[in-house]
Amino acid sequence: MSEFDLTEQNMYYRDQGRKIARECIRPLAAELDRTGEYPHKLFETLHKENLAGIWVPTEYGGRGASLLDLVIFIEEMARECGGMAAIYAVNALGSFPLILVGTQAQKDKYLPRIARGELKTAFGLSEPQAGSDAGNLTTTARVEADRIVLNGTKKWNTNGGIAGIYTIFANAHPEKGARGITAYLVEKDTPGFRVGKREQLMGIRCVPVHELHLEDCRIEPSQQLGAEGEGFKIAMQTLDMARPGIGAQAVGIAQGALDLALSYTQDRQQFGQPIARNQAIQFKIADMGTQIHAARLLVRHAARAIVQQSAQSQLYASMAKLFASDTAMSVTTDAVQLFGGYGYCQDFPIEKYLRDAKITQIYEGTNEIQRMVIARALFKAASNKDKQ
Repeated sequence: MSEFDLTEQNMYYRDQGRKIARECIRPLAAELDRTGEYPHKLFETLHKENLAGIWVPTEYGGRGASLLDLVIFIEEMARECGGMAAIYAVNALGSFPLILVGTQAQKDKYLPRIARGELKTAFGLSEPQAGSDAGNLTTTARVEADRIVLNGTKKWNTNGGIAGIYTIFANAHPEKGARGITAYLVEKDTPGFRVGKREQLMGIRCVPVHELHLEDCRIEPSQQLGAEGEGFKIAMQTLDMARPGIGAQAVGIAQGALDLALSYTQDRQQFGQPIARNQAIQFKIADMGTQIHAARLLVRHAARAIVQQSAQSQLYASMAKLFASDTAMSVTTDAVQLFGGYGYCQDFPIEKYLRDAKITQIYEGTNEIQRMVIARALFKAASNKDKQ
């Protein structure tokens, strides 16, 4: 693992994440993958260690950790279980809009509980017919007397069954398209709000992913998050902040798979010697390690760019998510191959890493969408350069 240009604070969160991963996540990972149960014990430990919401500003009881600290922490968690790392990352995702544009009253009400781990969050953007096409939302918001009334269905809501507060995006002016979208904070016990079916997932099986149903769900005007019509912008800003976290999850999964492959290939004997002595194995291991190192540096570079409010932060965030998740799939596929027949059996943990890796290419913007974002940014930069 590269320690290039890490501060003492960065290394503190690396060490804390590694400790939590080894002592708490590792013993739980296989069983929770089998049962699909939520990792309550993990969050009890995080609460005890004051690590449940490290990204929350200190004035609200959090650690005030930087985005770089957060991605380092997530990577260490994902090294032992991509699912538990995803749950932690989504708590950050769900609270980023509140941190970005919340009113003082909203922050005072929710952020201290998020920091303590008492309140889980979720991000309600996608719908059955609006995944990559996030601007095509059909969930509506209308003003009725002194309430805002929400109607619609949200899909693929990570943390959907466990969250206590949801950032819901709805269109108050459908005729305006994406410019009519506004963000709202909806509490779980609000009348008209209902958690629907849980999805049965291929990987990250401990993560509760649910449909959400809003049926004449009435909320106070004070639950509007940000300005009217700014919802799509808020969603995109949030996803730009969160994509390095998905990249970190992917890097952690890849590193965990490489760790297992390094151990197995040195222990596995074929033709009178460990298979690690075979050049074909060594070449594969070399490629895996190089890809992971490059992905890690790109993820951390993207996190730094966002903290520094670089004009290129969206570009780097998309590059990091794209490259890291493709790396995770490549590395875990190769790791399964290195295990041979055992890699295809649940007796060994490596197949879980492959299943967990796949989702990183899909959620928070598919890699096809990331390639579109990257290409547009590069063409725009080239055009601007030609005009100079």
